[in-house]
Amino acid sequence: MTAFIARRLIISFFVLLAATFLVYTLTALSGDPLADLRQDQTPQREEKIAERTERMQLDVPIPLRYVGWLTAVAQGDFGTARNGVEVGTLLGQAVSATLQLVLAATVLAIICGVMVGIVTALRQYTGFDYTVTFASFLFFSLPSFWVAVMLKQYAAIEFNNWLRDPTIPLAVIVVLALVAGVGWAAVLGGDLRRRAAAFGVAAATTGGILAYLSFTRWFADPRLGFAVVLVVSLAAGLGATTLFAGLRARDPLVAALTTAVLGSVLSLALDPVLADPTWFLLIGLALVTVVVSAAIGYVLGGLQRRQAMSAAVLTGLFSAGLIFFDHFLRAFSGYSDLVLGRPISTIGARTPNFEGDFWQLAWDATGHIALPSMALVLISFATYTRYTRASMLEILNQDYVRTARSKGLTERSVIVRHAFRNSLIPITTLMAFDFAGVVGGAIITEEVFGWQGMGRLFSEGLREVDPTRVMAFFIVSGTAIVVFNMIADIAYAYLDPRIRLS
Repeated sequence: MTAFIARRLIISFFVLLAATFLVYTLTALSGDPLADLRQDQTPQREEKIAERTERMQLDVPIPLRYVGWLTAVAQGDFGTARNGVEVGTLLGQAVSATLQLVLAATVLAIICGVMVGIVTALRQYTGFDYTVTFASFLFFSLPSFWVAVMLKQYAAIEFNNWLRDPTIPLAVIVVLALVAGVGWAAVLGGDLRRRAAAFGVAAATTGGILAYLSFTRWFADPRLGFAVVLVVSLAAGLGATTLFAGLRARDPLVAALTTAVLGSVLSLALDPVLADPTWFLLIGLALVTVVVSAAIGYVLGGLQRRQAMSAAVLTGLFSAGLIFFDHFLRAFSGYSDLVLGRPISTIGARTPNFEGDFWQLAWDATGHIALPSMALVLISFATYTRYTRASMLEILNQDYVRTARSKGLTERSVIVRHAFRNSLIPITTLMAFDFAGVVGGAIITEEVFGWQGMGRLFSEGLREVDPTRVMAFFIVSGTAIVVFNMIADIAYAYLDPRIRLS
């Protein structure tokens, strides 16, 4: 393993070295960095030209200029931009903004895409499979700039206007109820009678909930409340038990449900503590949640102690997340008043000079990041769904999967322990490229939403013929590509023991 990593690092170093020279040369030759000053009509025109020429070393041949830049970078100095600002400062701000924007979107797209891809593979050629396939191809074919503009118009501007009087028209309730009914009927499948029952229950439930939310004007002052936290936590306990042990396993089920009830009850006692917390406090509470949940699983787990601990910990973390989300929602009304009723922003990463408590600052960050993240998730979700579905279908037809079923293993064990792990190998490659691309930013999305990230740094560097900014982008993104591809190669050996890194 050590020899493999060392060899890859040496090869990657020389590849990056050659690539940096090529990119630096092409950027320097792409235009005239003095073009704007040549049209300057002020008496200081020549002084400005001389100053920029000296700052960018335009009187030095490009190869020597590259050597000077490379020497400075080796010492940790990324140079000075065309406007005199330190590139290292611009790079730090750009990396931070890009990670906030793209990292969350990529992780969410991976989790949702892989989960939906597995379900569509297990339910091949059903209504749910056809529905997801159609939606995936639709999302994948949408131009990112068009999606971003539509989100700005309808998910921000129109939505902010609607929040002034957040009542849902009857026609919208009916349409959404019908859509929900059709969706659940497609998901559950079965014969016509079962689908009709699913359609009726889902449509009636959705319509009732929307009518209640509209009548109570819930969107003006949203919150979950103890009852919702308890019910959803119990449902999460059932799901976690199904995942790790199966619903027939009594002890893990008791441990998970006990954790859900305890977490929901403790949420009432934690109200004063969570009024204005810090990230340090929240991380500490999360660690306590893991320890207490694991202890409950250990005590109540019986002969299936390991599965009980896993189900209890997952349930505890889910309940903690619900409690966090409930307090987050409670702060919406106060934050909306502070920003004059426009909580969903269309530009930038922060509201200038905004001050507030922990939850209001969290809403400010969420209101700015929601739309660009949604634009990225819609497109990436389709890719992961299709890749996961294809990979799972190929694995499910393998001989060892049929052997596992013939041995009497439960379907959950066959899918989770045998099929899913092997289907991750091609998906790992896609994840490596995506996470490497995260550092490079999303140029179009950042331009539309005015996000000062890596993509904006790169595009402005090209537009102004500023090699220092372009090279700062290239160094970070190129290094990320090398590192994540190496991680993917190592992950192959872990996922499939037959693969050797020799």
